[in-house]
Amino acid sequence: MIIFIYVIAAILVIIILLAATGPKTYNIHRSITIDKPKEVVFPYLKLVKNQDHWSPWKKKDPTMKQEYSGVDGEVGFKASWEGNKDVGVGSQTITKIIENERIENYLVFLKPWKSESNGYYTVEDAGPGQTKVVWGFSGNNKFPATVFMNFFNMDKAVGKDFEEGLESLKKILEDA
Repeated sequence: MIIFIYVIAAILVIIILLAATGPKTYNIHRSITIDKPKEVVFPYLKLVKNQDHWSPWKKKDPTMKQEYSGVDGEVGFKASWEGNKDVGVGSQTITKIIENERIENYLVFLKPWKSESNGYYTVEDAGPGQTKVVWGFSGNNKFPATVFMNFFNMDKAVGKDFEEGLESLKKILEDA
């Protein structure tokens, strides 16, 4: 019985240490330079429905169920989705637009795990007729995610999807 108590105590100490040392916040982002001026890139980027053409998650589940409310490209526009295990269930709501500079959105993921994040896109001049696009999201890890994040590299996992999406966005805009 004493050994059992020691084992339980050791497990609790390990969980507490992992929770204490796990990352409390995250900020994942990637960027790309597109050979089009930001006055062309930004209007395309702020329309959430355009993500159907370049989003890596749309490619992972082209038949996902999607619902929209509000006016696309304006603050308050909300896109919700329900897809396979690769895309899960969630929503994205535009929260702020600074014309030709930045788009912010609030992301809610319900499946495969629950989380909330602040997403963003920024655009800036990168030379004559070129635009640097940054795509990212940030948030806070709460317990038990702080334990899990000791063993999971979110930057590596999500970053490659951002890179794939930005490459598709670049191709679409440069071929237009």
